[in-house]
Amino acid sequence: MDLRHLKYFIAVAEEQNIGRAATRLHISQPPLTRQIQQLEEELGVRLLTRTPRGVELTQAGALFLEEARNIRAIVEQATERTQRAGQGKLGRLDVGIFGMAILDAIPKLLHAFRQAYPEVRIVLHTMNKGEQIEALRQRRITVGFNRMIAPLPDIETKLVATEDLLLAVNHAHRLAAQESVRFAELREHPLVLFPTGARPNFIDKVMTLCNDAGFEPQISHEVGDAITGVALAAGGFGLCLVPESATSLALPGVVYKRLTGLPSNAKVDLSCIYRRDDRAPILEAFLGVVDDMRDSITARA
Repeated sequence: MDLRHLKYFIAVAEEQNIGRAATRLHISQPPLTRQIQQLEEELGVRLLTRTPRGVELTQAGALFLEEARNIRAIVEQATERTQRAGQGKLGRLDVGIFGMAILDAIPKLLHAFRQAYPEVRIVLHTMNKGEQIEALRQRRITVGFNRMIAPLPDIETKLVATEDLLLAVNHAHRLAAQESVRFAELREHPLVLFPTGARPNFIDKVMTLCNDAGFEPQISHEVGDAITGVALAAGGFGLCLVPESATSLALPGVVYKRLTGLPSNAKVDLSCIYRRDDRAPILEAFLGVVDDMRDSITARA
């Protein structure tokens, strides 16, 4: 038995006439009759009885018609779901996240992707840079988000957004009263730097900017993430340089100040990373959303 047998039988049963069913199926009557006979021989039961006006279903035929329709519906559903999966419209997207971007750019991207592909299940995993790269290689995640990704032969990097740097300051600090802060002024104040862990990272960015400005920064603390860094700045433990997305973190006791006197490269990139050999349609669909939204995210950053 094959799907063609089911298709032919359903047509005959619904039309209750071999001739009309043949016309509906765009075939002649003799091959249609042979197909129905083959089906009955395979099942070992009579499905149809002839009448002066055409054919009628036997009791077994009526039951088989119900089952045949169910099978046809399952096949159609499986075909549609397979096609949607092949188009990246169905499935599961595992995403590695870390740091301040989860408060701004990443939610915007995930929301846009969910709106475009509502049948894709998005699963988030909190991982630092090294953990994301390892998870990509082990195929435990499809895409990750992080900053300052060193070139790797098996990992592709796609820019998501470019952000300005701001200064997180305790509200009672004397710099908090200024409209903006000259970068060179930071030589006089201890800094809270983040994140600890795999290098290069944002700490290296800050150190390079300070060295280019002609001073060695005073480091009060090195912490694991931006949220901890801002929290320490709010508590008066030092100043903290942060990407602009950090301003969505409104902790009590902290204000954010624009910096002046910075070189043109004093920006920080947010990128998504994925396996270079990954050709999954769901990844291609997600990267398409990243491309579509990059300009708007950077404009708001």
